[in-house]
Amino acid sequence: MFGTQAQREISNGFSPRSLHWVTNLISSPRHTTTTNNNNNNKRSSLSSSKATAFLSVKFQDLYGFAVEGNIDDVNVLNEVRERVREQGKVWWALEASKGANWYLRPQISSITEGITVASLKPSVLADTIALKRLVRKGIPPVLRPKVWLSASGAVKKRSTVPESYYDDLIGAIDGKDTPATRQIDHDLPRTFPCHPWLDTPEGQASLRRVLVGYSFRDSDVGYCQGLNYVAALLLLVMKTEEDAFWMLAVLLENVLVNDCYTDNLSGCHVEQRVFRDLLAKKCPRIAAHLEAMAFDVSLITTEWFLCLFSKSLPSETTMRVWDVLFNEGAKVLFRVALAIFKMKEEELLRAHQIGDVINILQQTTHHLYDPDELLTVAFDKIGSMTTNTITKQRKKQEPAVMAEIDQRLRRLNSLKVDENQTISTRSDSL
Repeated sequence: MFGTQAQREISNGFSPRSLHWVTNLISSPRHTTTTNNNNNNKRSSLSSSKATAFLSVKFQDLYGFAVEGNIDDVNVLNEVRERVREQGKVWWALEASKGANWYLRPQISSITEGITVASLKPSVLADTIALKRLVRKGIPPVLRPKVWLSASGAVKKRSTVPESYYDDLIGAIDGKDTPATRQIDHDLPRTFPCHPWLDTPEGQASLRRVLVGYSFRDSDVGYCQGLNYVAALLLLVMKTEEDAFWMLAVLLENVLVNDCYTDNLSGCHVEQRVFRDLLAKKCPRIAAHLEAMAFDVSLITTEWFLCLFSKSLPSETTMRVWDVLFNEGAKVLFRVALAIFKMKEEELLRAHQIGDVINILQQTTHHLYDPDELLTVAFDKIGSMTTNTITKQRKKQEPAVMAEIDQRLRRLNSLKVDENQTISTRSDSL
């Protein structure tokens, strides 16, 4: 039905569109006629403004997800769409002046691969800086697949294996049963339910192939919950399974820290410790307030980092975060997480219950329809934060994390020994 595995095109049943919305009036007070026309007009005006404030708006976003918000959310999204269109004109103009696909030159994204700025030719350096600025303002959706493939290093990674690699991998694992495949099958129906394509047999089969394929490529990672959401969004953007597979591979093998998705999640635990330190430095009032409440920020941020905000932010905002993530690396996750706390600093300082803190952060992320607002805070109001700084922090935290994991394993092994001894004693008594 699909042709070759490598050329599978994802017919996801939706396309970019302007917002269309259905309104449900939650509150529509009626007014009786009075002899005073002026009073009647005032009441009518007040009634209209109140009614508008309570309008429940349902619409479908650019990637097919059903969204329910208010008219303000719709207005924000329409403004964002208009900015995306204007930004697209900048990309097209640069293509006209620099040549088609100028941003796909390997050297332009090579700074993240260990090449120093001083070693770059002036023209390449200028293009690199231009691309960085462009990406932060958003990649036009139609260009996003090929820009991601190039900027992330996925094209280079794919070039190191035979062209038939993905086809061969999918063919070789057909019918295989492992703990990873069983967990994937369990999670598929729970991955963005009600999406018009992902929640179909075709969509789930496509997602399964990508996840199972990667679980066999890297047995150390296998499959970890959270990857299903990441891979699902990659499929929606990249359009082909093979491209989505290679984006997942470069993400786990090059962009993110090692061991984020292994059995013990050691990399994820390291990231959470680093984030707590950064929160204390960048947002000291919030950090001190939450510590006084005995609130562990990882209760919220673990999902942010494991799912790369795909379950927390609206999909179009998530894609803007991923634009920068694939071009600049994992430090972007820290900047975005800090920005969310920074944006709600005053509200968080007024909260005195853990439930209130969680609610503020969840409501904030779910309604962050303006990615420019979020990214402006992330890059302009957080201060300096380099990849080298984060790398040093990771090395500092790794010993403590590994000691915790080792202690946990010892405790579990001790419990198992005690349990076996108890069972043995009971058997002897019988």
